[in-house]
Formats: sequence, structure tokens, C-alpha cells
Amino acid sequence: MSKVIRKIISTAKAPKPVAPYNQAVVVDRMVYVSGVLGMDKDTNKLVKGGAAEEAKQGLKNLGHILEAAGSSYANVVKSTIFLNDINDFPAVNDVYKEFFTKDFPARSTYQVGKLPLGATVEIEVIACTGEVETVTPKL
Repeated sequence: MSKVIRKIISTAKAPKPVAPYNQAVVVDRMVYVSGVLGMDKDTNKLVKGGAAEEAKQGLKNLGHILEAAGSSYANVVKSTIFLNDINDFPAVNDVYKEFFTKDFPARSTYQVGKLPLGATVEIEVIACTGEVETVTPKL
């Protein structure tokens, strides 16, 4: 049986994890990114300004992690957004569209009981590495 390589991803361009987990793990060509908060990497504190600003910072952090894994926003196949308050959905969605501009990934969004560090938004993704071709079949 062949060995599967599990590569741990860590970049100084994004905040360090706040608990015992990695920023991301790559297995084969799949990248599994842990939940990302809207934290400033230099202060390790959440950015101010509410859900939209946290989402923007979180998505910037996510981009750095994807890059370190050899991936990008365009290679994301599934995203999950956790919101402290579902009423923040429109504001977070507007920010999300700045980073994911076409061929959108599959996505789920949930209101949860409480997020780490009192965050209003947390985003996790699954992506591919390398070159990816998107095909949209005609129905």
C-alpha cells in the first residue's frame, strides 16, 4: 500500500492558531483550511468594525494560507461560514464576493452559538492545489 503524504501548512503572513490545530493541512492535492478569524497577525486581536471588517480580514488571512499551501481563492471547492448573528449574512456576503468573484465554490453558512475570542465571523475552506480547470456542463 502506498503512503499518503500529509503536509502541515503554516505561514507567518496569517495569525497563529488560537488552539491546538494547524492553519491548514494538505493531503494529496486537497487543502483543508481550519476556521479563520478576522485577526490582525501582528496584534493577535480581532479587527474592529464588526462582521464585515472581520470577514474582510479573515478572507485576507485565508488568502495567505491558501498561497502557502500552493492554492488560491480560485481553487476553493467548498467554504463554510460561521456567523455569530445570521443578520450579518448580507454584509459578510458582500465582502465574500470581493474575494470569490466567479465560479463560486459550494458554500454553507450557519449562525452558531459562540465563536472563538468573541468573533462575529469564522470561515473555513477546502481547496485544491495546482492547476484546476472549471467546467460547467450544459444542461
